Amino acid sequence: MATSEQNPAKVFLNTFNLTPADLLQISDLFIKEMEEGLSKDDHNSPVKMLVAYVHGLPTGKERGRYLALDLGGSNFRVLLITIEENGSITQLSEKFALYDDIMRTTQEVLFDKVAESVISFGEKYGIKETLPLGFTFSFPVQQHSINKGTLIRWTKGFSAEGAVGRDIMEMLQEALDRKGSKIAYLSALVNDTTGTLMAKAIEEKECFVGLILGTGTNACYLEKISNIPKYKSPPPNATHVLINTEWGAFGENGALDKFLTEMDAELDKAALHKKQQIFEKMISGKYMGELVRLCCQKMISIGILFKGQSTPKFDKIESFESSFVSQIEEGDKPDIKIITGILNQFDITPSEQDCQLVRDACVAVSTRAARLSVAGIIALVKKMNRIEGCTVAIDGTLFKKHPKLSGIMRQTLDEVLPGNKIRIVESEDGSGRGAAITAALASLP
Repeated sequence: MATSEQNPAKVFLNTFNLTPADLLQISDLFIKEMEEGLSKDDHNSPVKMLVAYVHGLPTGKERGRYLALDLGGSNFRVLLITIEENGSITQLSEKFALYDDIMRTTQEVLFDKVAESVISFGEKYGIKETLPLGFTFSFPVQQHSINKGTLIRWTKGFSAEGAVGRDIMEMLQEALDRKGSKIAYLSALVNDTTGTLMAKAIEEKECFVGLILGTGTNACYLEKISNIPKYKSPPPNATHVLINTEWGAFGENGALDKFLTEMDAELDKAALHKKQQIFEKMISGKYMGELVRLCCQKMISIGILFKGQSTPKFDKIESFESSFVSQIEEGDKPDIKIITGILNQFDITPSEQDCQLVRDACVAVSTRAARLSVAGIIALVKKMNRIEGCTVAIDGTLFKKHPKLSGIMRQTLDEVLPGNKIRIVESEDGSGRGAAITAALASLP
């Protein structure tokens, strides 16, 4: 059998391997960054550790009707969430489209469109009273209270003028006022990690971590207020608060440099925001396909893939979609037909050996992503001293669509922390249901 020294592909792809010792070291480094972020409010720490102003978790006794608004891209949703007397939850939702001419004009035009959609939704479903509304707003926000937060910058193709530095909820309220509507009381501004945690915590009392594994990645967790030196004026009786870690920025100060591969360096060199979101670039769906493409390009350059020949289509940056990774890893062995079909789109006719190597690259990249996510989870659970009992709620397309990711995460947890009682579960619709549950909690006396 060939050894790794005799197999150049294996030698190269092994650079993505992370041992249990590596993961524990990364976890410890992350805890150090978390503690720095909790201490400083100057935003100079890579891991921001933003206070989410949610000071408790659902009790399971929340009841009533709530509106939710989920805005994070070119489509947004309005939802009506009803928490019944028996605790069951029902929801109605409708999706609305935003086009470039709205996303890139002014905040008044943008929020007028959002307000009109909320009002239209209310008319369609016969909402006559004023309902508490939870707003999941998936852009960088500096939060000031449970229902106040200013936009730091637009991302994802948005550039509506007049919004940066303004309070998100104030702009929405002004739009509703312009329309003469009293349909909503704006009670909670929510990050998608917060919503993910809350949507599961209403069912599971041991849920203390919310994690997004999708196009991007981020996590929140429940922290003791006594461990947050920068939080100067918490409510008098509060003991805990949710912290939005913004963990995608972990590594921006060089903390992860020893764990980066040459593919990570190549990806960062071509990225729009260089030297930023290092942890996210190693994990999330936005970058996974590109990392696989760069692995393949490396193997092409040393003559072991596609007979050493690439194509113009395959040379194009970000042309290899992360959805291809999920398709290629489906099943216990390579599906030559599926892999060939994907590569044919790049004008490549692969051999069976080529298909195996491409799958090996996918496995290397996605396995590292799963194991790095676990290193982050371990840090959060250790920080809370809850290794003996904690549920981690996860949402996001990468977690839901990749066929092996959750299994690798479970295996990694058991490998690194034998006997742990950490549960990894999918959270259903955190950005919608979770926002409404947060609104319910915020509306309690």
